[in-house]
Amino acid sequence: MESKSKSILALTMGTLSMMVCFMVWLSLSPMVDPILDNAGVHISEFQRSFLLATPILLGSIMRIPMGILSDKYGGKKTYIALMLFLIIPVLMLPRVHSYGMLIFTALLLGMAGTSFAIGISYVTGFFPPEKQGLVLGIAGVGNIGTAFSAFFLPRFIKTMGLVDIFYILVALLVIFAILMIFCPESKTNSEASMAKSLSVAKERDTWFLALFYFLTFGMFMSMTNLLPTFMTKLFSNSLVEAGIWAAIFAVIGTLLRPVGGYLSDKIRPMTLLKYDFICLIIVAIVLGIFLKTQGIFLTIVVLIAILVGLGNGIIFKMVPFVSSGNTGAVTGFVGAMGGLGGYFPPIVLGVIKQSTGGYEIGIYLIAVVAVISLILLQKEYISGSRKIVK
Repeated sequence: MESKSKSILALTMGTLSMMVCFMVWLSLSPMVDPILDNAGVHISEFQRSFLLATPILLGSIMRIPMGILSDKYGGKKTYIALMLFLIIPVLMLPRVHSYGMLIFTALLLGMAGTSFAIGISYVTGFFPPEKQGLVLGIAGVGNIGTAFSAFFLPRFIKTMGLVDIFYILVALLVIFAILMIFCPESKTNSEASMAKSLSVAKERDTWFLALFYFLTFGMFMSMTNLLPTFMTKLFSNSLVEAGIWAAIFAVIGTLLRPVGGYLSDKIRPMTLLKYDFICLIIVAIVLGIFLKTQGIFLTIVVLIAILVGLGNGIIFKMVPFVSSGNTGAVTGFVGAMGGLGGYFPPIVLGVIKQSTGGYEIGIYLIAVVAVISLILLQKEYISGSRKIVK
């Protein structure tokens, strides 16, 4: 019973801590206009897209070393260190007054995204393999922090100052860092190292899962990040209205993640993923065609949230089976690629918007990535003999 209570506590705190970190990670997107006004900075469409994408960059790349640190020293210690570090960029963000410093602060803020690799590595050791799909899906619900940022932060700006809003985030980081002290530590691998852990890159399955997650989690992050911009620029919605839709998207995508994991415990994951990709291709093409029709746009946004949420859960069901003892490293690697999938689209869409006046070409490029992913999945795992989970 004691072991079960420790497992539940670890899963609960691992998920909630990830939620707080994801609130921090995506705090720039819904607040970008007040932050720019406060800094007295006027920027181009591309500069805006680059600023919004910057936190995703470090949060993606650093998932690999942070996953390794979590394997070696324990997820609890790594989580506490991360949350204390994040206090620095959160305090800086409403206080900087140049575009260069905003980029630097956004880069530091990106470390919050590494909480995903830490959280997955932390909770994995507390549960048996047959429950990994559902458990990792539940842990991934920490992504809902993006929805909380999108929904609540624009509302707070009406009643309190910009600095005070970020003090709330600081308080949450401090509280959860303290609570984490009382949680059990995960199993550690004293032999874990950068060189050894990066050996997972030699596994072809790691690269295939990384590509698939580049598509699904990349779309989740990109849409959560860009929806406020789409809603305000394409349809002239208010910041609060845009935040509501970004929150709806993030909530649906997050809550469907454990459903994808649960289904993968019952049905062959790659078969589920095949049909998920087919649907993603269709909805991406429809989105590109009807991008400026608000009703259809919002319907497609909801469908994308469902598909990427299921896809994320399906993919991470398979992660612990790629390399035994290196779950943190595989999580970091696959998670890094997923994060980069959320980094490039905002920049590419910003360039395309500045060059053509529209986003449509960028949307079709996402459909192309989905087609490539589907072809490889079919060739290697459906028609071919490769298997990750039997």
